[in-house]
Parts: sequence; structure tokens; C-alpha cells
Amino acid sequence: MSEITEKQNPPANNNIMDIINTGCYVAGNKIESEKILEVRSPYDNRLVGTVALANATHAEQAIETALKGGQKLTRYDRFSILDKARQLLIERRDEFAKIISAESGLAIREAIYETGRVHDVLMFAAMESLKDDGQIFSCDISPQGKARKIFTTRESLSLALCITPFNHPLNQVAHKIAPAIAVGTPVILKPSEKTPLTAIKFTELLYDAGLPHYMLSTLLGPTNEIAEPLVKDPRVEIVSFTGSVAVGKRISSVVGYKKVILELGGNDPIIILEDADMDMAVHLAAEGSYRNSGQRCTAVKRILVHEKIIEAFTAKFVQKSKSYICGDPSDAATVVGTVIDEASAIYLETVVNKAVEQGAKILLGGKRTGALMEPTVIGNVPRNADMVMKESFGPLAPILGFKDIDDAIALSNSTVYGLSSGIITNNMQHAIRFIKELKVGTVNINEVPGYRIESSPFGGIKDSGLGVKEGVIEAMKCFTFVKTFSMPW
Repeated sequence: MSEITEKQNPPANNNIMDIINTGCYVAGNKIESEKILEVRSPYDNRLVGTVALANATHAEQAIETALKGGQKLTRYDRFSILDKARQLLIERRDEFAKIISAESGLAIREAIYETGRVHDVLMFAAMESLKDDGQIFSCDISPQGKARKIFTTRESLSLALCITPFNHPLNQVAHKIAPAIAVGTPVILKPSEKTPLTAIKFTELLYDAGLPHYMLSTLLGPTNEIAEPLVKDPRVEIVSFTGSVAVGKRISSVVGYKKVILELGGNDPIIILEDADMDMAVHLAAEGSYRNSGQRCTAVKRILVHEKIIEAFTAKFVQKSKSYICGDPSDAATVVGTVIDEASAIYLETVVNKAVEQGAKILLGGKRTGALMEPTVIGNVPRNADMVMKESFGPLAPILGFKDIDDAIALSNSTVYGLSSGIITNNMQHAIRFIKELKVGTVNINEVPGYRIESSPFGGIKDSGLGVKEGVIEAMKCFTFVKTFSMPW
């Protein structure tokens, strides 16, 4: 939970870590401001840190400094910065994990796991920065051709605006900044006000790794002074946004003539066929539903089970779900921490209760304490319930039956989202049908919907995105443009 206040002296102690008093950065210069954002733990409301906020003048300074630039980074320069950042992250892993857990309410084990993912982002971005990105076309291959060759090269954009959400406070930031650094594109980062401390700490790490200050500014402040003007500014050549559908569509309507990357919501199914390995299905459904407190765009939001095995699956799944301990995020034994704030937990409680009114049955959990929402298994869920038609961003596991493959495909495709999916089957022909017929960006066979590596393409269609992929390699393409030139040969 975050709120804006006037500057004041914070309490002198904290039982988990020192309170972080920091500020936004304009090209390496930390902002001092009377407008202070307080960041509090979703678990116990303790003060985690404060951030001095930016204003419109700071945003203009960030743009001007980025466009003015500095010494052009060679490929080896970019590699060295990213690789040094990777090494520093290893050294500071525990510090980052504590900040992630404290400000987001995620279990500390999830926060540690996230630092490992970001290590990979930095590693892959460093590797890719060294690779040649051009193509060669011979021109004497047709009667209309000539003795020439056409070459392509990629050149960096002049300025990117990256807007990130709260649910992966470090990885979402790294997935935008690292590819931009890898190609030499300056970035203005606008992280979530709910989890800004991790983003600012990562900004400092990149400066420590040798990133020229003009390459990165990190700003938070009033929407009408920071986000909206930056989105609309014609000097910003690309806007990369991850967040809600409503905000993503708002950005697309006002952004103007520039590149746009939108990674929006998801309502991902895991589809369990009659021939599925039952133990695998139960394990993957639980991991997909509860990891990261269910707060992932690729989390399992719908468990679709063949009606012939739904009773056996449900019994095993309920037992498995009992092992996902919910509680204090700082406790190493906790598997499921809080959702981002109490309002979000109240919403989850509401959609569960509404589904029950429509005939669903709570089989496990369903209780809320502040921002803690227990892992909740719901059976007999109507197909038109809000929790399966809309994105329920939390540890809810609604189970729905289907009668055959045609029904499963229709049910999976019945929402406005199209991000990812997981199919549990040992039948190759069935797997191929799902790959071909599901209207989603990713289909994973015998794996959770969210499985990927940090360099592979990632993104959705429909209300999950415009079909533009992210992931380190695809993002590097987005932060550049292709220049073509030809020469006599």
C-alpha cells in the first residue's frame, strides 16, 4: 500500500530491514521533493520506505538529457554493463529479495526466485548485445537484378518510455530496461507506485554497473505530470507498457504516432484431458494457481478438467492445495504471501462469494485476513461467473468440467483474453489440435501456461495484447529500427 504525504521523519526501526528513504532519479541525479510517497507492507502496514516524487520539470529534464546523450556505447560496452549488473545482482540478491517481499507482500521464497529470473534476463541481454543483427541479400538473383548486395543493420531508437506493474517488481523492470541497454536505447522508467523501491534499487545497481546516467531515468509522480505527458510526447519513440487492459487501451488511444508494446491481462486455462498424468496435472495446476500469490498475467485462472476425471482430480487437488501455506511473507515457510493490498483481497473475496451465489462451492480456503487471501479451491463454477470470465488476480483455483476436446477449446476461447495456456495430455494429436485452435499467444504442453525462458518470445492477443512479443530478443528488436543500405558488388 502506498500513499502520498508531505515529507516527515519515518519511524527509527523496522523488524525486517531498515526503512529505505530514497527518491526518483533524473539521469543519475536523485530528486529531493516535499512530495513523498510512503510505501507500506501489505501484510502488516509497516512503513517499508519513502520516495521523493518527481514533477513535470523533472520529466522534461529526463527527456532532454536522454536525447542529448553522451558517449555512444559499443557492443562490448553494453555487454560489460549488463554482465557487471548480473554479477552485482548475485552479490545483492538477499537485499533485493527482502525489498521485493516487504513492499509487495510476496513470499520471500518467491522474491528470491525472482532475482534468479532477473539474473537470466541480464545474462541473455548481455549475450545478445554481442551478436550481429544484420542480413545480406544478393541482388543478381533475377532477370531484374543487378550486381549489388543489400545489407541491413539495426539502429537504436532515441528514447523509450517503459511503464511497469507491481506484480513482478524486479523482473518486469529488467525485461524492459535490459533489452534497451543491449541495443543502446535510453529509457525513462515509470514503475508502479505500489512497488517503487525495487525499481529504484535496480536503477542504482545499473548505475553502479557503469551505465551512463543519460541512459536511464526513473520517475514517479502525479499521472498528469509524469505518465500522460511522457506517453504523448512525440520525442518518445516507443512506449512499452505492462499492466491492466483499461490503462493499456487508454495508452493506445492517446499515444500518437510511435511504437507501442502492450502486455496486458490474462485469463489462462490449464486444460486437463482424460489421459493426463494425474499427479502431474495436480502439481502443475497448484503451481500455476498459487505461485506469486496468483498475481501473474500467466497464472492459472481456470482449471478445465475432462468430466470423466474431474471428481478424482478435484479430490487430489484439494489435498495438494493444503500444502501451500499462507501467511507472513518474511517467513521462509510461507508459500503464499499477500496480494498487493487489502482492496485487491476484498475484490477476490467478492468474486468468490458471487460465484457461490451462482451455485459454486468452496472446497478449500475462501477466507481473507487483510491482504492475505487463502489459496481457494472452488468447484461447480458456472461458466459465466466473473471469476472465470474476468481476470481474478490472486490465489483462486476455479474448477470447471468439459465433455470433449471441442468443448474444451470453445470454453478456453470464450473470454476476451488470449495470453497463454497449459495442456496436460499424452496424446500428440490432441496436443496439436490445441496448439492450432486455441486463440492465445502461447500453448505449453504438459507445463503451466506461464512457462518460458527469459529470451523466448512472450505476449498475447485479443485483450491480452496486440500480438507484439516481448522477451529479451523480441524486445531488442522493438527498441530498434532496421536500416537498409546497398552497394555495388
